[in-house]
Amino acid sequence: MSLGFEIPQKGALDLLSLGALVHRVDPGIIPFRKATHAEIHVSGGEFNVAANLADCFGQRTAIASAMVKYPIGDLIAERVKAMGVRPIYRTFEHDGVHGPNMAAVYSDRGLGVRAPVVFYNRCNEAAAQLKPGDFDWKTIFGDGVRWFHSGGIFSALSETTAELVIEAMKAARKAGAVVSFDLNYREKLWKISGGVERAQKVLSQIVENVDVLVGNEEDLQKGLGLAGPEVTAKHKLDPSVFFAMMDDVAKRFPAIKAVATTLREVHSTNSHSWSAVAWVNGKPYQAPTAELNVYDRVGGGDGFASGFIYGLLAGETPETAIKLGWAHGALLTTFPGDTTMATLDQVKAFASGGSARIQR
Repeated sequence: MSLGFEIPQKGALDLLSLGALVHRVDPGIIPFRKATHAEIHVSGGEFNVAANLADCFGQRTAIASAMVKYPIGDLIAERVKAMGVRPIYRTFEHDGVHGPNMAAVYSDRGLGVRAPVVFYNRCNEAAAQLKPGDFDWKTIFGDGVRWFHSGGIFSALSETTAELVIEAMKAARKAGAVVSFDLNYREKLWKISGGVERAQKVLSQIVENVDVLVGNEEDLQKGLGLAGPEVTAKHKLDPSVFFAMMDDVAKRFPAIKAVATTLREVHSTNSHSWSAVAWVNGKPYQAPTAELNVYDRVGGGDGFASGFIYGLLAGETPETAIKLGWAHGALLTTFPGDTTMATLDQVKAFASGGSARIQR
């Protein structure tokens, strides 16, 4: 079937992401106020997609981002390489005291009735200083890029990061790459830079350049100012609200040909019902529902996005693509950290109805 957009068959890169690299400090199930030690995960909403596509799905990916020359930067750069992602950096020098810094995200895992808690330290963040002109898009896209991806988290960091996203998207479209964007509306990030009013203005300008949008009905309403239907969903797994909004999405943003998101009903921190939906070129698709025993929920949405994008890059039907995204996102919640530890065989097996029986 027609997707409504053409995916280039060849390119030096299958996907290029633009976004901030961060390190997540994770004390596990212990809340920070009582923590005595923590793990460090390298993350970033936009990076996670590139990392998952490279490590699990065998795609050639890159991340355009800021990098700081100091030990935290070295730690992050090492992990980027370990995940098989090509780095394209604007490099900053650290002054030894104030920065610029690589941002930190603090997130415990919660347990049972206690939800995970997330907060940030993005003071003097190098990525927030990125601006149009920092990357040679003509050269980067000149080598061939099949798909370009960015997101709302990076766009919220500063006025110049949003401008950079638009600059990159226009270069991507000119080069023939598919453009995707994850709304990833984060109230805490937008609150300090103009709130919901600025978010809707900025994100609407960005989305005018997008082929494939990732975001749920809350992202669409808060991030883009789209009105939700009067009929409310019976529960979180009901896709009716999402599909009811697609006509408004198509009318307001005619460039968008696909919208996809996860559906998650949280029974407790470690028990979730999990599904996914997509609207592709006017047709609705829904993944099955799985009952998840969640180890670490952070990154599940990015896991879905990367599996969905892989399916489309691989020439699969939207129905298969959404199942691959759903399966990969589900598996990602069984690992610590924000990026994948799954194999492609595991993803395909689960997407095809596989079980958790022991593999001998």
